[in-house]
Amino acid sequence: MAPFKIVAEADPNSFAFETDALIKATGFREYDARWWFGHPGSDRNPDLNLVGVQAIGMGLGTLIRRMGIGPDIVTGHDFRSYSLSIKLALVSGLMAAGARVKDIGLALSPMAYFAQFALDTPSVAMVTASHNENGWTGVKMGAERPLTFGPAEMSALKAIVLGGDFDIVGGGAYEFVADFRKTYLDDLTDGVRIARRLRVVAACGNGTAGAFAPEALERIGCEVIPLDIELDNRFPRYNPNPEDMHMLHAIRDKVLATGADIGLGFDGDGDRCGVVDNLGNEIFADKVGVLLARDIAALHPGSKFVVDVKSTGIFHTDPVLQASQATTDYWKTGHSHLKRRVAELGAIAGFEKSGHFFFNPPIGRGYDDGIVTAVAVCQMLDRNPGKSMADLFASLPVTFGTPTMSPHCDDDVKYDVVERVLAELRAMHERGEAFAGQPIAGLVTVNGVRIMAEDGTWGLVRASSNKPELVVVVESPVSAERRREMFEAVDAVLRRNPEVGAYNQTF
Repeated sequence: MAPFKIVAEADPNSFAFETDALIKATGFREYDARWWFGHPGSDRNPDLNLVGVQAIGMGLGTLIRRMGIGPDIVTGHDFRSYSLSIKLALVSGLMAAGARVKDIGLALSPMAYFAQFALDTPSVAMVTASHNENGWTGVKMGAERPLTFGPAEMSALKAIVLGGDFDIVGGGAYEFVADFRKTYLDDLTDGVRIARRLRVVAACGNGTAGAFAPEALERIGCEVIPLDIELDNRFPRYNPNPEDMHMLHAIRDKVLATGADIGLGFDGDGDRCGVVDNLGNEIFADKVGVLLARDIAALHPGSKFVVDVKSTGIFHTDPVLQASQATTDYWKTGHSHLKRRVAELGAIAGFEKSGHFFFNPPIGRGYDDGIVTAVAVCQMLDRNPGKSMADLFASLPVTFGTPTMSPHCDDDVKYDVVERVLAELRAMHERGEAFAGQPIAGLVTVNGVRIMAEDGTWGLVRASSNKPELVVVVESPVSAERRREMFEAVDAVLRRNPEVGAYNQTF
């Protein structure tokens, strides 16, 4: 039974806000949890309060007990101003449900995943909203290292929490693990040393990665040029998101101003990495993935890779990968989906357009770590003496892609909108109608809908897994004009749904 009332709405100025568990149901997402918690000066009512966080901890402790995983769990938190208080509320709920908590303190998400191995602890609950704007919070969870929760586990957790179906057994314990930052950095850099003295812009957007990434890069032999590495939970310059063009443009400007060999950008919780080459070109993460796949396949011929449906079609057509007998599987977007698919297929690596990269042994342990990705990029350059990052980028087949574009769409309708878009496109395909000036060659529906034209141009629409948004991506191997035609055709379908709002960015 729940020791408090669970509500979906509450007045933050009321007495009930301090006694009832406020938990908006839409915060339980496909593979992690995200809620608007608010911050000083915000005029938006929160979706979650600290009593609600305690209930989530009780629910998570109950779930892992029922899964038969065992009571031990790692926790950590990012640098947002409210994350520590949220973590402590989560810990109190976990302990009430009998969990034995090992707290690693201020951390990156991959540092928490690493702790599952280093501390021999099967489960993890990392308090972070990743790249979401200031005011958001969330929890990334897992109980079968290196995997994180997927839809089945998140649905089970949601049912337990919102139903107040807790096992309050007591017997919980708490241990703070001191100086785990050093343990993590030592593991990242042990035996790694590049011969080439790379000048690297390390951009952290004032997020948590600033306390980790620059030192790791220096340890492997890079000359680090810092950019916004000071921890500042106001995110004064831009949101730490290497998919955001504001951050990529800032990295570009710093690379060009300093003559750096490469720019590397990290998101707020350090599990993603973005790349800008020495000429200032912002390389979208899916194409960075192609370059890394080439490098890995040269060392391990016949390698298998997994990429998400937002990613470039080059993975299937690249002659270099074909010559290495590499194969690629396209799968659902989302760090948990990709991570699980990489494990299921025994792939050596997985690449998501958002910058989540997953490396299995001998490169990594299967989870996403932006610093591991950064090290892999530096090693790739080290194995190509005399070639710049721009040279490697120029060697790829030319395509014309867009950044990830996200029109607003409320959480409670976004999946319905995608189903309507899919139904309309499917009907057009069945009737043999043209789309964006050409016949429809096929529809990929593993995650949303990716509509393919005969010339290889494609457009994707899917629901965001962690924000009230849709996701739109377009690519053409033909021309920028064909890219524009496909985008306009996709957008025209979206605009027939009044719930779809403005884009966060376009091209």
